Amino acid sequence: MSESSAEVVADVVASAAAASAAGAAGSWRRATGIAGAAIGVLAAGAAAGVAIERMTVGRGMRRRARLALDAAGPYGTLRGTPGKAYADDGTELYYEVDEAEPDAGPNVSPRRRRLFGRKAPAPVTVVFCHGYCLSLDSWHFQRAALRGVVRTVYWDQRSHGRSGRGVAQTRDREPVTIDQLGRDLKAVLDAAAPDGPLALVGHSMGGMTMMALAAQYPELIRDRVVATAFVGTSSGRLGEVNFGLPVAGVNAVRRILPGVLKALGQQAEWVEKGRRATADLFAGIIKRYSFAGRDVDPAVERFAERMIESTPIDVVAEFYPAFTDHDKTGALVCFRDMPVLVLAGVQDLVTPSEHSEAIADLLPDAELVLVPDAGHLVMLEHPEVVTDRLADLLTRAGAVPAGATVSGYGSTSSTAQPR
Repeated sequence: MSESSAEVVADVVASAAAASAAGAAGSWRRATGIAGAAIGVLAAGAAAGVAIERMTVGRGMRRRARLALDAAGPYGTLRGTPGKAYADDGTELYYEVDEAEPDAGPNVSPRRRRLFGRKAPAPVTVVFCHGYCLSLDSWHFQRAALRGVVRTVYWDQRSHGRSGRGVAQTRDREPVTIDQLGRDLKAVLDAAAPDGPLALVGHSMGGMTMMALAAQYPELIRDRVVATAFVGTSSGRLGEVNFGLPVAGVNAVRRILPGVLKALGQQAEWVEKGRRATADLFAGIIKRYSFAGRDVDPAVERFAERMIESTPIDVVAEFYPAFTDHDKTGALVCFRDMPVLVLAGVQDLVTPSEHSEAIADLLPDAELVLVPDAGHLVMLEHPEVVTDRLADLLTRAGAVPAGATVSGYGSTSSTAQPR
């Protein structure tokens, strides 16, 4: 635990002790709960606290604990060379580039050797596309591993992260479509990687964006894309997902959610205030639909929470209907003649692993990897598995000579089950 985190934890413990004394004549049970929660924070050690939803303390203490978690895990802080692309409707799209380090000959860095052996990768640009309500920072762990090893591009989808709000949505009141996101990706490629071979990596909505790119620009896929990774995504039939709810519950959600989101999006300022006031409730929901394991680093949970919280409710409402209409099964044929990775968490409640299996069935030469103890944000929950498999994919694509290895990289890659 860092000194700053330790100081915050100490403050929480001291405050709990004071509350316990003050409450002796009043609510003994509440004071005891506060003290117990403070002890739990202290016991969490390096993570600087237990999961937020377990803390039965006042709002001020929960805020301090969140700050401690943020300090303990400064995820999403990696930055590259920034750039801007412009979509066909004028929306400003933000991206960052991490360049590959020059070939060091026999003095290959330990990281590059671990991922690809001693040979330098070929000049392939790997483009990462993030998911719904996230940002380019969601690839933090993969970025840390690949940084300097291969040329990489990370970008924020329209209305997410550092990209501008969709012009067609704010000016012309046009609905967001997955096809529009595919054209956005084309604009980013034209600006950040106008020539040379490409590898495309997409999580959830990002994978759908790649399918939309293929549907509209099949010649680009044919001529330039040498490898593709679909992580926790779907080619269609998302309207049938039950989100882990019983039949009656999911039917009710499907019936009322679009209208509720639209209404909330029209009252964005009021909703955002309420959202902040009920942050603890949202934290529990975010955890349930992001992760599956019980031992996820609380600081990683908090990182995911921050990304999702930062997506305005009207953007959430704008994008949701596009997923029901999404059907890009026919575009998958464009990826048949290249190395493909299809990876998913078995316990994903948002884009269930059956959707990844359906993609793999249409791409019979693809490597299908199912991670048993993983939810929707598998790249954050089991980052070493995702990075290992991406490195394998780039090796199979010829980004490095045959025989290069990623053996020994990551501590839990054995939990994945390639099929």
